[in-house]
Amino acid sequence: MKRVLAIILGGGAGTRLYPLTKLRAKPAVPVAGKYRLIDIPVSNCINSEIFKIYVMTQFNSASLNRHIGRTYSFSGFTEGFVEVLAAQQTLENLNWFQGTADAVRQYLWLMEEWDVDEYLILSGDHLYRMDYRLFVQRHRETGADITLSVVPIDERRASDFGLMKINDSGRVIDFSEKPKGEALKKMQVDTSVLGLTPAQAQEKPYIASMGIYIFKKDVLIKLLKESPERTDFGKEIIPQSAKDYNIQAYLFDDYWEDIGTIESFYHANLALTQQPLPSFSFYDEKAPIYTRARYLPPSKLLDCQIKQSMIGEGCILKNCRIDHSVLGVRSRVEAGCDIGDTLIMGADYYQAFAERQSDSDRSTVPLGIGANTKVRRAIIDKNARIGCDVQIINKDNVQEADRETQGFYIRSGIIVVLKNAVIPDGMVI
Repeated sequence: MKRVLAIILGGGAGTRLYPLTKLRAKPAVPVAGKYRLIDIPVSNCINSEIFKIYVMTQFNSASLNRHIGRTYSFSGFTEGFVEVLAAQQTLENLNWFQGTADAVRQYLWLMEEWDVDEYLILSGDHLYRMDYRLFVQRHRETGADITLSVVPIDERRASDFGLMKINDSGRVIDFSEKPKGEALKKMQVDTSVLGLTPAQAQEKPYIASMGIYIFKKDVLIKLLKESPERTDFGKEIIPQSAKDYNIQAYLFDDYWEDIGTIESFYHANLALTQQPLPSFSFYDEKAPIYTRARYLPPSKLLDCQIKQSMIGEGCILKNCRIDHSVLGVRSRVEAGCDIGDTLIMGADYYQAFAERQSDSDRSTVPLGIGANTKVRRAIIDKNARIGCDVQIINKDNVQEADRETQGFYIRSGIIVVLKNAVIPDGMVI
């Protein structure tokens, strides 16, 4: 794996995840109470013995830079690194990144310096665990110029994805972006060619791209330099290369979730609380997910009722009820609270005891969730201050709303309280 360079695409402005991306890059969005989205692909790389990793981003990259700088530091005796490459102006190019391929093109001069055989292109907003060594092995065994990681899909979900068609040897021969009707039927393939059993192949007769690719070094350089007008891998570079290059499919038949929208992000987080086993587990010792080491005290639970939930370290919960929820580091929930179906991201710091005492006059709202507050089907971003007797319940079942001045948005019926927001005592959302 020393001959592989990983490039993680941090994505654009993250408009589908807004307002969680209002103050941070999409890969820096917190997940599962203590991690960040970027920790998933970086940990997969480390567990696959790939230690040369670039992360490309251009929006709100300060918190991403800080997280990566504090988290990933390799020994000085190795070539290993995790480094952020932000969009920049040069004499040759004055533009921002125009797409996934253009982002790599603008830093191609840096990529070319590494003596590697393959470039592994990854996405920064997926939740999955994958051994890239098997992916690279398949690429090399088939002599492919490009290998795409694909997931088998049933007919019900197929039209939501970009689909591919393969021949009997697994070579990709056709592409179709979110086809429907007769066009969808034409994209059916025999997925047993890629390793599924006949029964599984019948159940899932379509294959969809995961947005994860391996390129031979010289092939990627040639494609990017010859076609500067092509700015996107999935929509332009790869489909238009199918005739001239050997493009192979690699089947990934395990949990994979694109969490690029508020709704998918919300459900992916709460699914971690499932019993007996969630679809994705952070408890795999053989392939751990790494993140920044925080030296926090254990969580303190004082006369609480907690069901089917995950509680991060350093939390203080008093005489409250927590059901089917995920609480991030340093979360504080006061007495009488009723929290259900909610993701609370926690806080970046503790509010000093003396400061909280001075807040008892209610002139300001303390950090955390105040007494006798009820929360349902919500995402509470970091450092939010929610007062006493608040109702965050979407009582009118609103599906979409922008209430930035009041400290919240509603997306797909899910209330999203902004980072650093202040929700006053008695407010009903």
